[in-house]
Amino acid sequence: MKKHVVVLTGAGISAESGVKTFRDHDGLWEGHDVMQVASPDGFRNNPELVLDFYNQRRRQLKTVESNQAHKDLAKLETDYKVTIITQNVDDLHERAGSSDVLHLHGELLKVRSTGNPNNIKDWTEDLNLGDTCEKGHQLRPHIVWFGEDVPMIDIAVKVCYAADILVIIGTSMQVYPAAGLINYVQPDTTIYYIDPKPAVVNNTNIKVIAKTATAGMRDMLDILS
Repeated sequence: MKKHVVVLTGAGISAESGVKTFRDHDGLWEGHDVMQVASPDGFRNNPELVLDFYNQRRRQLKTVESNQAHKDLAKLETDYKVTIITQNVDDLHERAGSSDVLHLHGELLKVRSTGNPNNIKDWTEDLNLGDTCEKGHQLRPHIVWFGEDVPMIDIAVKVCYAADILVIIGTSMQVYPAAGLINYVQPDTTIYYIDPKPAVVNNTNIKVIAKTATAGMRDMLDILS
């Protein structure tokens, strides 16, 4: 049976593809109050602004490609069972060939009905006011906004519990509940943390690789080969 490698990825892995990150000085929130574009209240108060914000993100996603770190993670499936738990809303893991990707914070290329959160649709073009589900409810971005539950977190906890190896890539480990997933692996699970500026994490099993995602994944392939 193949060993199970669980990979928790954050904005740092997509940044190398040219996807802007939410928290950098030039990140997506610049010029916007975060609650205006990423909260249920913001959507109720100004749906046009919110839809335009995510339309721009969707358009930008079409201009970028998966980078070598994404591709190297896909390569791991040759020798390991690999589950990727990502905080990112892009599809770059899937484009690189990863077959088991769990999106904690939603997906930019999907929308859902405001009348039924389980009515989720693939969506690659702009989303506008008047775009509705079959029952006439306005569609909204399939994104987990501030103040909303993270519906995939329970599945992610179970995946981490079953991990033989945990690899953390490009995340500050400051955003919860994702940051808490490290606490659900078994006590003897080896953890690798790839980030050029790794956060301080109190876990003696962590092996830090203080590099970018692409450089760190080259090291990981050597370690796991």
